[in-house]
Amino acid sequence: MTTRLLGIDPGSRRTGLGVIDVDAYGHYTFVHCEVLNLLIDTDNFPERLGRLAEGIDAIIDQWQPQQVAIETVFMDKSATSALKLGHARGAAIATVVRRGLPLAEYAPRVIKQSLVGKGAADKDQVQHMVKILLNLQGERLFADAADALAVALTHAHMSATAARAGVGVAALRRR
Repeated sequence: MTTRLLGIDPGSRRTGLGVIDVDAYGHYTFVHCEVLNLLIDTDNFPERLGRLAEGIDAIIDQWQPQQVAIETVFMDKSATSALKLGHARGAAIATVVRRGLPLAEYAPRVIKQSLVGKGAADKDQVQHMVKILLNLQGERLFADAADALAVALTHAHMSATAARAGVGVAALRRR
């Protein structure tokens, strides 16, 4: 049995989306990734959030993921930036929950630890491991897309570990 996962790296300017398949043996297959550039033809923040929701809806329609994972908010240098990121995450979460898909959340340090082995890994190290795990050696991979794939891979790792331990991964589910 294969499970299709959607990873989301939310942002108020660019949102990374990555889709992978994971089989029962824990083998990963790259399916799709893209970056939603929310700044094209607008700087209107509510409009950008609407585009983010529409983009996630389109990905769900096209690729039919069974589970979704999203990165949590981290506190950046600017409270305003963190607040806007929170709004983008909220739009993404609302879209996924509205579609009735299970959603798991992972902190940036957990994602880096899961893929690289240390929570303080830099973006290049994460991107490198994503390429290795998904056999994308010759591919050009944008940072936001690589981060989204990293979120999906982390969910695959955590779900497999939880299954072996006989526990579930905490997920937000539509009630």
